[in-house]
Order: sequence, then structure tokens, then C-alpha cells
Amino acid sequence: MAQIQGTLQHQNNRLLAALAPVDFAYLEPDLAIVRLQRGQILYEAGEAIQHTYFPHDAMVSLVTIMQDGKSVEMATFGSEGLFGLVSAFVTRQSFGRYIVQLSGAASQVELSRMHAAMAARPAIQRLVLRFTEALLAQTLQTVACNAVHSVEARCCRWILMSQDRVGKADLPLTHEFLAEMLGVQRSTVSDVTRTLQNKSLIQQGRGSLTILNRPALEEAACECYGIIRQKYQQLLPNTFERA
Repeated sequence: MAQIQGTLQHQNNRLLAALAPVDFAYLEPDLAIVRLQRGQILYEAGEAIQHTYFPHDAMVSLVTIMQDGKSVEMATFGSEGLFGLVSAFVTRQSFGRYIVQLSGAASQVELSRMHAAMAARPAIQRLVLRFTEALLAQTLQTVACNAVHSVEARCCRWILMSQDRVGKADLPLTHEFLAEMLGVQRSTVSDVTRTLQNKSLIQQGRGSLTILNRPALEEAACECYGIIRQKYQQLLPNTFERA
């Protein structure tokens, strides 16, 4: 994975941006900016985790692969957080497959150095624990959401959360990808996105999706979107900025 130089800043990740200057200065020498490519698999289930990542504009999903080859999303990470740490406190093994869904940059740090920074700087540890609680709340809420809410409402939630993470209205999302993330058939997603387009909430392109009416999309999403967002705002103020 190539490291890149230039004007990209580590504080494009909102967790790193939230650190006090003295705490960020402690961690900064160990950070390197890398480019993550769409479709790139960073870790497979059970693989030893070597690095923690703080995405800038990339989006990475943690998915589980079933015996029949089907995959279902367990968590998604973007500029609001980090990955490659929460599942590596004890076993240091990946829960599942970490796959890049949207290309972009990320700040990378060796796992051992991240553990050392948390031990040396209490503020870094507190920030990681706050993110961990927010992620757990999101994961548990998503379990409930998948059990009781319609595919259309869940799809709207997922689109909104994706925009929150990457900060753009244009999202390179395919029907196949959305189907995998929602755990439904591709044809089901096609029906849902067609309905959303007919309502002028989104505009579909070839391998892409553009949000046209965010307030209406929020109305169409299930209550889980607001609950998850509120929890992040409680634990990590200004983590999600209004897109």
C-alpha cells in the first residue's frame, strides 16, 4: 500500500481533528497517509491486524462472509472514526473482511504504536472509548433496524450515513453493492432506488447515486438514522457535519 505526500492533512479525519494539539503532536510522527482503492481488501476474517486506519474521504465496510459466499455488512467506517483497533484489543484478529467501498485517503498507524499512544495519553484513550461506544450503539441499533424496518427505509438510512461520512452528494454506489450491504436481492434494491428516483429524492447514474433532496430522504428513512446520529453527536460532538 503506497504512502502519499502532498497537501492532504491527517485532521481530515474528524477523530484526529478532535484531539488537543499536544495529544495530536504525540501521535502525528507515527501517522502516514495512504491511498485506499475501491474493492481493496485490507483484512480477512481471523487475519492478524497490523494497522489502525483513520479514513479521510474513503469509506470502508466490515462484512461477514457466509458459507454460501453471501456477504452482509456489520459496520461502516468513514471520516467520523477509525477501524482496525476495536477488534484488536485482545486477540488482534479481524472480526471479518474489511473492504474499501469508496476510494480515498486515510491516516495509518501501526497497531502497536496506537496501543502505546493510548497508554501514554489518556485523552487519546478517552476519545477511542467514546468512538467505541458510539460504534457499539450504531451496531446494536442496526440489528434492530434490520429486523423491523422496510428495505426502503433502511436503504435511505444507509445512503444518508454514507453521505455523512464522505461529505458529498454524489456517491459511487451500485445496486449490487447496496444489496450486499442491506442483505437483500439486487432486484429489491433496484425497485427501491427506482421508487426514490420517481419521488425526486435521488438521481441514479451508471454505478453512481446522487442525493437530490436530503430533507425528504431523511423523512423517508427509519427512526434509526436519527437515533444513531444523535448518539454520535452526544459522544463525539460535530462528528457528523450537515452535508
